[in-house]
Amino acid sequence: MHAQFLDAPRAPLVWRESPLREPSVHEVVIEITACGVCRTDLHVVDGELERPTLPLVPGHEIVGRIVRTGADVRDFVVGDRVGVPWLGWTCGDCAYCRRGEENLCERARFTGYTIDGGYATHTVADARFCFRIPDRYGDAEAAPLLCAGLIGYRALRMAGDARRIGFYGFGAAAHILAQLCVQQGREVYAFSRPGDTQAMRFAERIGAVWSGASDQPSAVELDAALLFAPVGSLVPHALKATRRGGIVVCAGIHMSDIPAFPYALLWGERVLRSVANLTRQDGVEFFAEIARHPVQTHIQPYDLRNANDALADLRDGRLQGAAVLIPH
Repeated sequence: MHAQFLDAPRAPLVWRESPLREPSVHEVVIEITACGVCRTDLHVVDGELERPTLPLVPGHEIVGRIVRTGADVRDFVVGDRVGVPWLGWTCGDCAYCRRGEENLCERARFTGYTIDGGYATHTVADARFCFRIPDRYGDAEAAPLLCAGLIGYRALRMAGDARRIGFYGFGAAAHILAQLCVQQGREVYAFSRPGDTQAMRFAERIGAVWSGASDQPSAVELDAALLFAPVGSLVPHALKATRRGGIVVCAGIHMSDIPAFPYALLWGERVLRSVANLTRQDGVEFFAEIARHPVQTHIQPYDLRNANDALADLRDGRLQGAAVLIPH
């Protein structure tokens, strides 16, 4: 296989050849056809998520076809198209796993962080944590669904039946979830970095009824706010924009520190909570939901060899929708 390797935090990825290991009894070998570039990848590469397994192949929005199966794999056969998400393995025995909270398993392994991911021509993944991809989506179009879609969907579930929803940060996750919200009859309010009129116009094309700067007051009182931007200073703004009894969900795996804010912003039974990882059940429900309410992923393809360029464009806010790496 060939892959982009992270050898040290804050260092450029290095393209090189590497042996492809044999699959265990529960694993499959996948020839990768597309891998999305997620902000979590950026947190790993930039050293904001500590203790990655190095050297590391990043990437956890993987789409590809199975070319080999382990002895105990029963649900997939060679030739099947599958998706590989962030959650790569859990113990199945701890209190969290037994309660159906495998996303909180303390021994969990994560694709592109503690196990090698998809910035490569091939990967090995546990078949029990892979998903079938709906036929309506091409390989590149499906890639962002594996994290931007899945984590976004889990965050949306935390908002309950909220009708007026604010999205803080309108990138890969928000552009998928906004389409779903519109089809469900909800109102979407998009908050982007000040001056980013391009993102605001993009949000309105997707279906947002209003867009504006993230540091400005909301046009209406929100039932819920989902924070996809990893900016802790936005939490007080979101709380201020949310009605009494409303919910603010911090959807990222990493966020800068939340500044002190007046208790009055939280009072009134507002809820502030985080989302951690995902469960396999989230994937089952999400793919069923987009079968009923199809979404379109807006992608910007990059050659796999240009992964550093894709990360730089994401870091600098030059993307609309999602970057996707394509092996050639």
